[in-house]
Amino acid sequence: MKEGWVEDDYLILFSQSEIPAVTDRYAFSHSLPGYQVLGLRGWDDFIILDSQRRTFSIPTVPLDPQYLAPYVIPETNLTPDDRFVGKIKWYVKPVVFGGDSAIGENVAWVSLEEHAELVRWWNDLYSSVKNKG
Repeated sequence: MKEGWVEDDYLILFSQSEIPAVTDRYAFSHSLPGYQVLGLRGWDDFIILDSQRRTFSIPTVPLDPQYLAPYVIPETNLTPDDRFVGKIKWYVKPVVFGGDSAIGENVAWVSLEEHAELVRWWNDLYSSVKNKG
């Protein structure tokens, strides 16, 4: 795993050997079958790869194909920032559920493992709400 800044984006990029486990940890086979997790962009979005080797970004919540956006991973070195190593910004109440996106009480810093649990839980809730509507 590599992480650091590229201009205004903080990226976390997983190594080839990490991608299958990370994709599984985030339950992509359930949420977005056929996609793999390559990394995180700005903590709020996944960087993903489809079966045709195209890259996209998509919000971590909701993992809904309608929000896929083409994304090209910058071909430059990441500038490390010790303040954020091993931390992922998380909205305690995700924005899609009405949470505030401003840095403040709605922001917590979590580990990668905690992030995966939160992403799965909130996306399960999103799916159940969307399917009821």
